[in-house]
Amino acid sequence: MDQQNILEILRKEKGRGRTQGIFIGIGIAFGIVILGVIWVGIGLGVFRYLTTGAVFTNSKVLTSSEADKLSVINDVIEEYYLDEYDENDLKESMYKGYVAGLSDPYSQYYTKKEFSDLMEDNNGTFTGIGVYLNVNQDTQTLEVINPIEGSPAEKVGIEAGDIIVEVDGEDIIGQDSDVVISKIRGEKGTSVNIGVVREGEDEILYFDIVRDTVESVTVTSKMLENDIGYLSLSEFAEVSYDQFRLQLNSLKEQGMKALIFDLRSNTGGDFDIAVKIADKFCPEGLVVYIEDKDGNREEYTSDADKLGLPLVVLTNGYSASSSEIVTGAIKDYGVGTIMGTTTYGKGVVQRVLPLGDGSGMKVTIAKYYTPNGYNIHGVGIQPDIEVEWDADKYKEDGTDNQLEEAVKYLTKELKAAR
Repeated sequence: MDQQNILEILRKEKGRGRTQGIFIGIGIAFGIVILGVIWVGIGLGVFRYLTTGAVFTNSKVLTSSEADKLSVINDVIEEYYLDEYDENDLKESMYKGYVAGLSDPYSQYYTKKEFSDLMEDNNGTFTGIGVYLNVNQDTQTLEVINPIEGSPAEKVGIEAGDIIVEVDGEDIIGQDSDVVISKIRGEKGTSVNIGVVREGEDEILYFDIVRDTVESVTVTSKMLENDIGYLSLSEFAEVSYDQFRLQLNSLKEQGMKALIFDLRSNTGGDFDIAVKIADKFCPEGLVVYIEDKDGNREEYTSDADKLGLPLVVLTNGYSASSSEIVTGAIKDYGVGTIMGTTTYGKGVVQRVLPLGDGSGMKVTIAKYYTPNGYNIHGVGIQPDIEVEWDADKYKEDGTDNQLEEAVKYLTKELKAAR
């Protein structure tokens, strides 16, 4: 659905009031995937604050003319601005704007609350409404990738593909995603009203949801026909590796002879977790390496222990960052077949830096490369076997055509090996 259609729906809704959906929120947890971050807890480092609140790096500080201009802007606001305002909001917006000047969608400044939420996200425990989100570049809105299984968001009827356009009656189209997320988040037991645009609906749908705290279940598995195991990983959080290892071992104990590893709509997460999971599939050698702006190279490797079974990795356009690290290593070593559609194409990594006062920032520090030396930023990883997603078939009877093709492929592989 394009931006014009969304705006038309919004205009249609204004003035007529809301038609509240008859849904009951039962507690939720909100989680958004941070793509491809190297999570590190380092000290204040090069970032410090002066007693005046000005930010500087090393010896670089605001020039007197820049400080004078900021003072003039402040005087104009004090003298002429009509409504009340919060000086702290002005300062936080200034910091956000400074980092936004990099024109890098992955480098961001975080307020104290946002930084705390960011750290919480990486733990795999969320307080909010229980959905995975992606920024829709065409509409500049938040698009639901998937609601977390069993979350209140799922229970009230939030669906994959829903585009969030209102939060508690406020039009949030075009607002910074972190700002919108902070509005959706809140204390356990409190309620938030979410308005979404949904494909096939002429009006905005509204859902009252009660926030809750849950641990994200990032890994699910099951045994399919012909002893083909299926393992799905939704994100790379701190809890993900242990969940992955337990589910993989369970499939092995059930006699698994081949595996489908589903990374569709997995937008990434913890870099180190990605390396550990890739190690389970790859032979001894290089998994991924990164290079910073000075050409310094850091390598991450795997040991000789690997799965050694026929493998299919399912990907789509939302498979990003850490998902691409794993996919790229598997493809380069030829230990699995990539099936689905081309991945997102995020080949840069970020470092998270606390700024000493509870706030923090995330800054892009390096490019990453697959074992064969490919940087896939802006390009993505093409599948070995392309299979387009049949959304109509899925809506009609729940058929996952990509999964079906993976099962057929591995069944042939197993028969050929007999």
